[in-house]
Amino acid sequence: MLATHFFFNQINKGTYVLEYDIRVNNIGEFSNGITTIQSMYAPEFTSHTKGIRVKVQ
Repeated sequence: MLATHFFFNQINKGTYVLEYDIRVNNIGEFSNGITTIQSMYAPEFTSHTKGIRVKVQ
């Protein structure tokens, strides 16, 4: 399993978009899985996105 973790000291209320570059090295159909955000000190505060399929030709 591969994961990317981001850590923040504080996130104020609002809407945020996190973007980062990746490189494709294989063709095929892939699932990105889900994205989850959770408070380290109050894990009851959590949310997630739905997964999507990506087709590389």
